Amino acid sequence: MSTIERRTFIKNSLLTTAGVGFTASSWSRILGANGDVRVAVVGFNGQGRSHIEGFRRLTGVRVVGLCDADRDVIEQEAKKFRERNEAVETYTDVRKLLENKDIDAITTATPNHWHALVTIWACQANKDVYVEKPSCHDVWEGRRMVEAARKYNRIVQVGTQSRSSTALQEAFAWVRSGQLGKIKIARGLCYKRRKSIGKVTGPQPVPASIDYDLWCGPAPKGPLMRERLHYDWHWVWPTGNGDIGNQGIHQMDIARWALGKATLSPKVMSIGGRFGYEDDGETPNTQFVVHDYDDAMLIFEVRGLSSRTGDETMDKYRTQSVGHVIECENGYLAGTTAFDRDGKEIKRFAAQREAHYENFIKAVRSRKTSDLNADILEGYLSSALCHTGNISHRLGKQVSPAEAREAIKGNKDAVETYERFKEHLAANNVDLEKAKPTLGAFLRMDPRTERFTNNEKANQLLTREYRTPFAVPEKV
Repeated sequence: MSTIERRTFIKNSLLTTAGVGFTASSWSRILGANGDVRVAVVGFNGQGRSHIEGFRRLTGVRVVGLCDADRDVIEQEAKKFRERNEAVETYTDVRKLLENKDIDAITTATPNHWHALVTIWACQANKDVYVEKPSCHDVWEGRRMVEAARKYNRIVQVGTQSRSSTALQEAFAWVRSGQLGKIKIARGLCYKRRKSIGKVTGPQPVPASIDYDLWCGPAPKGPLMRERLHYDWHWVWPTGNGDIGNQGIHQMDIARWALGKATLSPKVMSIGGRFGYEDDGETPNTQFVVHDYDDAMLIFEVRGLSSRTGDETMDKYRTQSVGHVIECENGYLAGTTAFDRDGKEIKRFAAQREAHYENFIKAVRSRKTSDLNADILEGYLSSALCHTGNISHRLGKQVSPAEAREAIKGNKDAVETYERFKEHLAANNVDLEKAKPTLGAFLRMDPRTERFTNNEKANQLLTREYRTPFAVPEKV
C-alpha cells in the first residue's frame, strides 16, 4: 500500500469511528493529541504577547486564534501573523472564540477579574487552559475553576513558572528531608518599585478601540477613574489584587510549596498601607501578611518604594528582593542557595528550568493532570493566600505605630517583620504617626470549608457580585 493510500485509509477509518462514537469536541481532541495542538491566546496587551511567541515556537503547536477587547491590540498582533503568512482568526468576544471547535486549548493573560470566567467557560467548551497568575480574582471563584477542570477532565495550568524550576524542586526536597532542621518560616518577598499612577479629578475617556463592556466583564462597569485603563487596573480592587497578587503570587506560591501545605492557612492578618504618594491606587504598596499554619508560618512582604528617598535600588532580605527565604532551625535557603545560621554557604542548586509552556503541552497530549508542574489546584491555593491577606487588610483600620506593634506583640517574628517595615518607611520619609498603618483584621479560617469562622464581613469578601451576563456560575 502506498503512503498516500495508507493515509487515506487511516483518515477514512477514523472518520467512520468518529461518526459512530465521537462527538465533535472529542474529534477535535484527537486532532489536538495526535497532530498540532491548536492554541488561541485571550488577552495579550502584556504577558499574553509572551504566550503568543512562546507557543508559536513549540514544535507541533500552532497559534490559530487571537482575542482581545481592544481592537488596536488585536491588529498589532494580527499584522505580525499576516507578515509571516500565518493564518489566525481574531475575536473581541471570548464567547465567540470558544464556539470554534477547531481550537484545542486557550491561554489567557487578561486582567485578573476575567481569569476565572474565561477558564470555566473554556473547560465547559472542552478546551484546555493555560491561565496567568493569579489564577483567580477572589477565593470563591478560584475553587469553581478547580471544580470545572475536574468535572470536564481538562488540563489547566497556571502561569507560576517557578514550579518548572528543577533547581527549586531539588532544593525543596533537600530542605524538607531535614538537612537544615525543621522549617520555621517561609518568607515571600516582593520588593519591586511601583511609582504613583497619578490622580485624576473626574472620569477619563475610554479609548475608542476598546469594547469597554467586554473589558469590564465580571467587574462593575463604572467610569474610568485613573489615567491609564491598561496595567494600572492592578492597583484597584474591582479588577486587581495589588502586588501581592501580581508579582507576589509567584513568591507566595514558592513559599507555600516549600512548606508543603495543601490548604489555606487557619489564621491570617495583615499590616500595610499605600505610602509615599497620593494617587488613584487603592491596594497597599507596602504590606506584610502573616499566614499561621500552627506548626510553621508563611510571612509575605510587599515593598513598592525604593530602599530610601533618592535611591532607586530596592531593599534586600538575606540577598533577596523579589524572591523567597526559607528559614529553618539550622540555616536557611535563599533562592536556590542554602546557608547555615551564620550565613555561610552550604549548598547551591543549579538554576535549571523546564519550559513551562512545554510542560502544559506535554500534559495536553498525555491527558494526565499529574504531568503538570502547576495544576490549577496549586495555583488556586496560592492565589487564595494572597486574597485572604488582602481581605484582612480591607477590613482593617488605621492605627498608631504603637498600637500596631501592641496588637502583634505575641508573635516575635511578626514583630521583627514590623520593625523592618517601619525602618523601610522611615528611610522613605514616611511618618507613620501621620500616615498611619492599617492594622488588618485577625481572621480565622476553617481550611476544610474555606470560610472564615469569626467574621461574616470577611466571608462576604471571599466572592463578589457579578455583572450579568458575566457571572461565574455557582455550579460549573
